[in-house]
Amino acid sequence: MTAPSPPSSPDCREAEKIIPLIHIDRALIVVDKPVRLLSVPGRGQDKQDCLIVRIQNEFPDALIVHRLDFDTSGLIVMARGKKIHRALSILFQERSVDKRYVAVVDGKPEKSEGEIDLPLCVDWPNRPLHKVDFESGKPALTRYRVIGHDDARHASRVALVPETGRTHQLRVHMQALGHPILGDPLYAHGDTRSQAERLLLHAEWLAFVHPVTGKPLAFFRAAPF
Repeated sequence: MTAPSPPSSPDCREAEKIIPLIHIDRALIVVDKPVRLLSVPGRGQDKQDCLIVRIQNEFPDALIVHRLDFDTSGLIVMARGKKIHRALSILFQERSVDKRYVAVVDGKPEKSEGEIDLPLCVDWPNRPLHKVDFESGKPALTRYRVIGHDDARHASRVALVPETGRTHQLRVHMQALGHPILGDPLYAHGDTRSQAERLLLHAEWLAFVHPVTGKPLAFFRAAPF
């Protein structure tokens, strides 16, 4: 399903200058978060500029429902008001939201598709890093599919579907598989980190049932890499 075009209103045109708006109605807003932008404010005065603050400058009723890492770009849905926030949060909790990411990773995975089922937890001595931990980690499952190869960079383009939503899940899982994401400032090293000026991870697909109309919605935003 093709995402409806945002209505042509002064508020929309102004917000487009700040964050690309993919869809807007009275219940929700879907945006394309730029790379190197926090989803919510961080600690410290220098970390107050973020996605939700920018959107709330134009749409004060907007509330964050889920997040993307600072280094990850792509689709995020926001609720308009507390009632819709609760409804969308339930969809995410019940895993009724389809999400797909695209990434460029180092090397060629041995299998063209598969799943990574490894529990994750925060690496406390090395925060904000996370790690695989079979004793105290929480269940985490990622499905992947190789969709292309770049022989010049000895890299592969993969589609990633997180069945769970752990912090840094896709980044840690691909590292654990032996194929870290290019440009990752946290989990890639040496040439793998320096081959890209940014983390090559993008949330390209988001699909769910509209909490008010009950109609299926699906949005696609191609990766800028």
